[in-house]
Amino acid sequence: MAETNKTLKIGIIAGEASGDVLGAGLIRALKQAYPNCEISGIGGKHLIEQGVRSLFDINELSVMGLFEVLKHLPRLLSIRKQIVQHFLDNPPDIFIGVDAPDFNLPVETKLKTHGIKTVHYVSPTIWAWREGRIHKIAKATDLVLGIFPFEQPIFDKYSVAYRYVGHTLADTIPVKVNRDAARAKLGLAHDQHVLAILPGSRSKEIASMLPTFLQTATLYQGHRDKLQVVIPAANAARQRQIKEVLALSHIDFEVMVTDEPARDAMIASDAVLLTSGTASLEAMLCKRPMVVAYKMSALTYKIMQRLYKPDYFSLPNILAEQMLVPELLQEQVNPANLCDKLLEQQERDQDALQQAYCDLHEVLRTDADAQAAKAVLELVGVAHQ
Repeated sequence: MAETNKTLKIGIIAGEASGDVLGAGLIRALKQAYPNCEISGIGGKHLIEQGVRSLFDINELSVMGLFEVLKHLPRLLSIRKQIVQHFLDNPPDIFIGVDAPDFNLPVETKLKTHGIKTVHYVSPTIWAWREGRIHKIAKATDLVLGIFPFEQPIFDKYSVAYRYVGHTLADTIPVKVNRDAARAKLGLAHDQHVLAILPGSRSKEIASMLPTFLQTATLYQGHRDKLQVVIPAANAARQRQIKEVLALSHIDFEVMVTDEPARDAMIASDAVLLTSGTASLEAMLCKRPMVVAYKMSALTYKIMQRLYKPDYFSLPNILAEQMLVPELLQEQVNPANLCDKLLEQQERDQDALQQAYCDLHEVLRTDADAQAAKAVLELVGVAHQ
């Protein structure tokens, strides 16, 4: 992509930490072609570092669950109304909604009806549940950028514009990671047994999962000498929350809460205990034994039991189409089960696990940021100017 002095006006909204990372990689690549681009919308620390003028705090959009969102609905609707008006008053050349489909698709629909080109980055999970949403996606977007290769057939089935671009994490994390360097960066001793705990990037996830994870670490400590727990925090608000939970917990092992990237904690670790989400993909790319857990409200769970189609819910297993890593759900999520699974994962054939991880890594390693930027510029019609 050749550099130009022209200004490209970009609107972008990322709804949570993982989208913030994806969006920042895309903006970084777009800026190689358009250094003078003007960018506004909603983003976290990574998008803001790329020059995005964030009009609202990204944490206001990080609401999870089918029913949990209801109490936040008035504020979310107010933000959406204001952000749509902002883009109608200041039309961008392209609008990019990163994940957060419940928030972004209505924004995209409104902007598209006013002649603004729209991209949705990260396909909604129509392959997992509510396939009929693809009609709303088609109405809302000019192009979907997908991060997983198994999504293409369903978009082809409905003739909806889709481009598989791979995943930026697979490009930024090397296929062969360096544990010693990660430990040196975090100030961890080489002879410590390190357990990385990732309770999630949302407030509700941390409140739900972290106490159980800490109880699990207490059991796990009985099987591992010199246990060091490392908990990466997605942002300052989550770091405060994590420390508040720690203050109320009765633990006698060392805990480090860090604002360094989660991948550093995972690469430095001997094992990872995490809440299902993008973190499971990142742990796979970091080539670590892991246990994936998730809990949701009873009502949400009942609905998902009826609607959810895949055999697995963690990304490594979905990508591998097999039970590559243990995944525990709802009542299975208790300290005894989690501890047992952590120990089992470390006793299995690590060579076979590493090879499976590496094979999946190579599939996702496609220079995603550049691929996504190329697709965006082609859509807006300036790729070769």
